[in-house]
Amino acid sequence: MKPEFRLQNIIKEGLNDTFLIWKSELKNVFADTGVMIFFFLVPFIYPLLYAFIYNNELVREAKMVVVDQSNSSLSRKYVRMIDATADVKVVGACADMEEAKRMLDTKQAYGILLVPSDFSKDLHAGRQTTVSLYSDMSSLLFYKAFLLSATEASFELGKEVRMHNNPVSTEKLEQITVNPIPYESVTLFNTQNGFASFLVPAILILVIQQTLVLGIGMLGGTAREKNRFHTLVPVSKHFNGTLRIVFGKSLAYLVLYILVCGWTLVVVPKLFGLPQLASPFTLTMFILPYLFACIFFAITLSGFMVSRESPMMIFVFTSVFLLFISGISWPMRSIPSFWKATGYLFPSTPGVQGFVRINTMGATLNEVAAEYKLLWVQTGFYFLTSCLVYRFQIIRSRKLVHQQYQYMKAKHKTK
Repeated sequence: MKPEFRLQNIIKEGLNDTFLIWKSELKNVFADTGVMIFFFLVPFIYPLLYAFIYNNELVREAKMVVVDQSNSSLSRKYVRMIDATADVKVVGACADMEEAKRMLDTKQAYGILLVPSDFSKDLHAGRQTTVSLYSDMSSLLFYKAFLLSATEASFELGKEVRMHNNPVSTEKLEQITVNPIPYESVTLFNTQNGFASFLVPAILILVIQQTLVLGIGMLGGTAREKNRFHTLVPVSKHFNGTLRIVFGKSLAYLVLYILVCGWTLVVVPKLFGLPQLASPFTLTMFILPYLFACIFFAITLSGFMVSRESPMMIFVFTSVFLLFISGISWPMRSIPSFWKATGYLFPSTPGVQGFVRINTMGATLNEVAAEYKLLWVQTGFYFLTSCLVYRFQIIRSRKLVHQQYQYMKAKHKTK
């Protein structure tokens, strides 16, 4: 046979086998209820669940009690100003700190404001006074609400006290005295300072990686359990090449997760009014290497799964850890170098950073070039590891088949 015809037949056979493996993998997905749950039900429910939980964005009317030892008109005005803010609701006044602590213990309130006895005297004398704020730190959002409201009320009351203690001739001079440098606070991108707009986009990206890892890992464990030799590769002439196996399986997952990404990254943010500043082209070009990296990463890990339950026992509890080292819930520069390097082994780390900047801040591909390049590097690296995993499995499967054949041959001769 001429070399060109031989090469043509090899390519044709490879494409046919790739298509058959792709079709076989899709059948395996839809025939396995557990995989269907991870590939479709979890990506459908989890984004909705997290978005519903954090849909209010901010804590409103956080309950606070007051211990007013000054009991003056100025201290009562200060308490009323705090109560008038949207974030805090003063639910009671206590005679002493012990009574206030009991209310905190029984969850009747989540914060205590202690106004000292010399509060009014110090302010009228032009001296600085100190107001103590105690918060239930089981929720940082309560602390944020109390602190911002108390600070805002302190600034406003301070202006009035300065005007009273330093009367001036004109209204203009009065404004200069109480507010010499006017400022305006403008919140960029997350305009509501909301928790959902801050956290949910990172969770959406993480859900894609984790469901792929769990679903593909379960498929790998199931393949081992069904195979008499406990290998990933079945005894079949179609599963006789590394590239055709890796390409066939990865294309099956890619087709399924294009739909999942559309729901998770486009529809869910739109349903709950999360920031969406990304252009469709930029978002598509960024998500493509992220999907490839996640798929090849999951295929690599599936080679180490000995049963269908293995991925659930190993990977389910890594989600919180991966969220922490992604640089969203904690600044990346404050993460120790070892854990920062560990984070970059996972596609979710550059995926979260890049997606948040693109979708929430309107960044272009040039502005997330570092994350974009890293995802392609991870794609190449995990593609090679996927090929190594399946190459090893093919060699091992052939070896076991040969050993079984030799055993049966020897057994037949003894008879």
